[in-house]
Amino acid sequence: MNKKKYIIISVIVISISIIALVGTTYALLTMTIEGDKKITLTAGILQVDFKEGDNINLDNIAPMTDKQGLKTTPYTFTITNTGNINAYYHVSLEEDSNNTLSNSYLKMRLTNDKGYDSGVVKVNNYGTGTFDVMNEQVLEPSDNTTYTLWMWLDEDADNSAQGKIYQSKIVVTSYDRKQNSPNVPELDDGMIAVTYNGSNWVKADSSTNYWYNYDSGQWANAVTVSSDTRDNYLSAEVGTVINMDDIETMWVWIPRYSYTIGSVDGTNYYGKQGEYLESTPTQALPGEIDIKFVSENTKDKGSAKYIVSEGISDADWYTPDAFTFGDEELRGIWVGKFETSSSDPNASAGGGSNMNLDVMIKPNVTSWRSANINIAFTVSQKMNDAGNRYGFSETTDTHMMKNSEWAVVAYLSQSKYGKLGNTNYSRENKEVYQNKSDSYITGCSSGLPSANGSYGCQYTYDTEMNGTGASTTGNIYGIYDMSGGTWEYVMANYNDVISTSGLPFMPDVKYYDKYISNNVNTACNDSECLSHSLTETSGWYNDYFIMVSESYPWLLRGGSYGQMNNTYGIFSSSSNGGNVVDFISFRLVATIR
Repeated sequence: MNKKKYIIISVIVISISIIALVGTTYALLTMTIEGDKKITLTAGILQVDFKEGDNINLDNIAPMTDKQGLKTTPYTFTITNTGNINAYYHVSLEEDSNNTLSNSYLKMRLTNDKGYDSGVVKVNNYGTGTFDVMNEQVLEPSDNTTYTLWMWLDEDADNSAQGKIYQSKIVVTSYDRKQNSPNVPELDDGMIAVTYNGSNWVKADSSTNYWYNYDSGQWANAVTVSSDTRDNYLSAEVGTVINMDDIETMWVWIPRYSYTIGSVDGTNYYGKQGEYLESTPTQALPGEIDIKFVSENTKDKGSAKYIVSEGISDADWYTPDAFTFGDEELRGIWVGKFETSSSDPNASAGGGSNMNLDVMIKPNVTSWRSANINIAFTVSQKMNDAGNRYGFSETTDTHMMKNSEWAVVAYLSQSKYGKLGNTNYSRENKEVYQNKSDSYITGCSSGLPSANGSYGCQYTYDTEMNGTGASTTGNIYGIYDMSGGTWEYVMANYNDVISTSGLPFMPDVKYYDKYISNNVNTACNDSECLSHSLTETSGWYNDYFIMVSESYPWLLRGGSYGQMNNTYGIFSSSSNGGNVVDFISFRLVATIR
């Protein structure tokens, strides 16, 4: 359990009240910010300095656009670590219980000088009551960071807001070091840590952990850029916009974890209801997969199951096979943020059988399809060849995604750290939305989780909610195209049957998952394949499920837009011979060794 050591409350108080209406015009506001200039914790390790003084009054503020809101005078405060040990803390908003103005009318943006940026968000994205706007940040001894807060009344606010009052306090809470913190992402020299500022991807400060926050569903993102821009971006200041035209690949960090899946009735293991599901978990609407982040020195080999009413024991945890690469235990893996595309945007089928093309991983482009297993595996492997265009060193292993690696993304998405834990979505919308682009455009979203709806790219990946709902986090920091777009080949095979894959021989065993049976209960050494999203999650969200066999020895995941008669999604699977198919693509994984 995490223990709170010291808490700062009432650093800044934000008071908003509607004071006037003229005809049908919008209400005017008075916003007051109050707080002590300096508050020093009893433990003497964190000091908060509210730089503007005791009070700031902004009169006559009307509902406004985001652009206008970001031009208002922001409020700043500085947190300093005055102690001689690292200080871990988070920042939250504490709403007054007597508020009469709904927080759905308010928008905010919180940044700091170390690269954190919440982007423009609705206050009710975070919930009601006391809610974190950022979790577990760290300050080294004598270090400090300055926060900037904007808050304004949304332009959609109408006359129903007349006479309403909203109050909220900024709260800084310091914690003992969390036992369940994700491993720090490992970056190759050519990779650039990035965050999203609401409009663009910007360079983040990778020397701190401000650029990701798994507790809030902000998974760590990184990019590689073209060779002629790489040096400039690597030396650029934190906050520099990374031009999408310069980005060649985009990656998301999946930190090493152990998991277990709960059962309410002792028979069906559909996860727990917990805080994020409004009903008892079922196959059609499964619940939370319990996750704990672990170091590379932890390798749990428990049952991966527990009875919710009995709680979780040490023997219930299992560390997924994806975090073992050959004889090496990994701190995490980098996963391609989108389905793979190629260096030739005009290539037939996005790349087809042209093995001379290079891999790209970007949104709003055509997926690389009509490549058999051999082509997909080969182009994936050459990404870290000497002199490669991405800046990858020999310490990075790029390879075609295995099924076990697909599974660790799916499980994390179905946890409190993924879309299931995103309180912007409820009930069936917890499921990752589908990509129904009939042109196979990466990052598209239908805005729906079901098989209903028409073909097309209804929303792009950066459209709030309807678009970002197609990611594994429900926000822009997740992984896309894992429900629809195309089926994706994964390196998972039945009994080393090469079939029509084009492979001259099977690769090293660390590059694929081998299943010895088409019975999911005996497929892994005559036993159930824990952590592979086979037996454990078969049929979740009523997703289509087929196992590999001697006739169809290669596994597919995710589902294609063309399979409209079947329900497909992040837990879907199918199989074929590994041959060229127009609606099948593939995905990349990179490990830093």
